[in-house]
Amino acid sequence: MPAEQDWAALRTTLALASTATVILIGIATPLAWWLARSRSIVAHVVGTLISLPIVLPPTVLGFYLLIIMGPQGPLGPLLRYFGIQTFAFSFAGMVIGSVVHSLPFVVQPIQNSFVAVGKKHIEAASTLGASPVDRFFTVVVPLAAPGFLTAATLGFAHVVGEFGVILMIGGNIPGKTRVISTAIFDHVESMQYEQAHTLAAGIVLFSATVLLTIRLVNSTIRKER
Repeated sequence: MPAEQDWAALRTTLALASTATVILIGIATPLAWWLARSRSIVAHVVGTLISLPIVLPPTVLGFYLLIIMGPQGPLGPLLRYFGIQTFAFSFAGMVIGSVVHSLPFVVQPIQNSFVAVGKKHIEAASTLGASPVDRFFTVVVPLAAPGFLTAATLGFAHVVGEFGVILMIGGNIPGKTRVISTAIFDHVESMQYEQAHTLAAGIVLFSATVLLTIRLVNSTIRKER
């Protein structure tokens, strides 16, 4: 059975993943809509920057985020103005790091769904007098629902399994920034392989369930259409 510290790490992990996923959907939706409709060079540059975490080593991304959010970093004066010393080695810092690192895994499914919607349904709604906001929420979002589901599921799972960025930004403070991935690292480092196996097997089962769920839901939606 997992020890109390492992249960605390699980609670921190779930809180982190839930918070980051909500923020990710809020940020990714307008970004994906703009990227799906724009053909400007700026959109290509922004899309490239968003996709960087896919190819960058997590420790590299985590290092630069740590520098940026640290007391002497570019955000230091702004944070101090609001009475915040630093986001480094804090839950808030881990949320920011998780959002940046998981953004491409949330933006891309939503963007692909927006592209798949096409212009026909939007133009039909326009001829009926629907405003741009109405067209987006009553036509685009329902048709792109599978993309939102995939994005939210992938984003949540990606945050749960993250290690490098979390360790660089949040450290490994029990009860505060210690998550499942760093708990596994601790157990392996202490040669507590049984505890590490229990947590690692849980992550494997969770990841497989997430992928299977996405495939089954998307398959069901395609059949219904």
